[in-house]
Amino acid sequence: MASLWELARTRAALTPDAPLAVDAGGDRVTFAQFRDRAERLAAGLAARGVGRDDVVSWQLPNRISTMVLAAALSRLGAVQNPLVTMLREREVGFITRQAGARLLVVAASFRGFDHLAMARAVAAEVPGLDVADAAELADADPAGLPPDSPDSADGSGPLAAAPVRWLLYTSGTTSAPKGARHTDRALLAASTTFSDALAVSADDRVAVLAPIAHIGGLAHLLTALRCGSSLVTAEVFDPASTPDLLAAHGVTIVGSGVPFIRAYLARQAAAPHARLFPRARVFLCGGSPRPASLHAEVRDALGGVGVVSGYGMTECPYVCWGRADDADADHASTEGPPGEGAEVVVVRPDGSRADPGESGEIRVRGPQLMLGYVDAALDADAFDADGFFRTGDLGFVDERSYLTVTGRLKEVIIRNMENISAREVSEPLAAHPAVADVAVLGVPDPVTGERVCAVVVPADAATPPTLSQLCDHLLAGGLNKRKLPERLEIVEALPRNAMGKVALPDLRRRIGV
Repeated sequence: MASLWELARTRAALTPDAPLAVDAGGDRVTFAQFRDRAERLAAGLAARGVGRDDVVSWQLPNRISTMVLAAALSRLGAVQNPLVTMLREREVGFITRQAGARLLVVAASFRGFDHLAMARAVAAEVPGLDVADAAELADADPAGLPPDSPDSADGSGPLAAAPVRWLLYTSGTTSAPKGARHTDRALLAASTTFSDALAVSADDRVAVLAPIAHIGGLAHLLTALRCGSSLVTAEVFDPASTPDLLAAHGVTIVGSGVPFIRAYLARQAAAPHARLFPRARVFLCGGSPRPASLHAEVRDALGGVGVVSGYGMTECPYVCWGRADDADADHASTEGPPGEGAEVVVVRPDGSRADPGESGEIRVRGPQLMLGYVDAALDADAFDADGFFRTGDLGFVDERSYLTVTGRLKEVIIRNMENISAREVSEPLAAHPAVADVAVLGVPDPVTGERVCAVVVPADAATPPTLSQLCDHLLAGGLNKRKLPERLEIVEALPRNAMGKVALPDLRRRIGV
């Protein structure tokens, strides 16, 4: 069965001198160099005592050295627990303790935060946890490594036959992080869904702005090793400089998410006489809702086919992806069809299967589905009797099995016993010219149960929109007046996680609900 390391070794033999990646720090690596660097680092880690089935947590920014570490740990058969850099002592302590990590690798500091000091404080409270500064990890002679010993499962048997090699934690936007137990096979299935849908080839240059420590970033690395494509990555997305970095390297697949795409549109508008990304084929949009109008705006201003979106979550990544040759209506509103072997069903409140076009809860299963949570007590509520994962998302599938997501169960606002989807209010608000960013949520009300609250980042802080202006806009767009927001909060920015999703607990605290 293929692993990250086996893919790296195979790709280096096929196209040794082709570029794998360039990062914003100027580091570059070919496929052969990547293989060699990973094997030397694996030897150094082995000398440190890291071996097969050891759990190694790592919290590192998007650098080529981070990709090398992931490949080195795969070479050793370790269990990897990547952590996004935004997590702090409480979350890192909880995760490393629950995961049973024996080593935590961090950057000494990043974006002004002392990760090494935090890691040492965590290790003082987590028995058996050692800490390493990534910059001080030593290489060694790979001749001292034991021979490669791929996991015995060949990929043809049941999922349970494959060993857990990844502990990937949810972003925790609505609750405490949950650890998903994944096999190499699951991550490769996710990569296959993406690469098949977009026909990724060695000619592609892919912008990797999702954290490499997140399933989105890992899937891009696996795709490059499988397909021979190359990656352009940055530690931090800077609206002023990152678009130019991507443009300079001729990206063809540009990602990923509404905040990034808005920055590209602004950068293009500032220099309208030449295409910012002349080689772009598609602009990826996943991880958070998008207004239907975004596709045409991107297609017309930035080029390519416009927006192509996909659907998945940490527990079951990349279940669906749109195709580059889909119709404009599909690009605008759907997440595409399921990938090979994946299944998406929609369930009514009584548990019965919904008909095509009928809304309900989205449930998924497939080769990319996790084996279960690190905390097995969570599994009973996570899976239904047929083994489908209960996503908590709302939506429908059409007769072609194309998925449209309409909201989340937890984002349904119940006002006077009437269900209001937060998304059906937020999407038209996002199109208002005075709105730069918006989230909609329910706030407690002693009479109606909940009220609709719009939290808006104004396009111009000096002239923020009023509640009446926003309501007039919604009414003009056909929204039922019973669903209009009754409260408006103006903020400088919405709190978002590493994948661009609004962190609802943080937002609620910020507005005092």
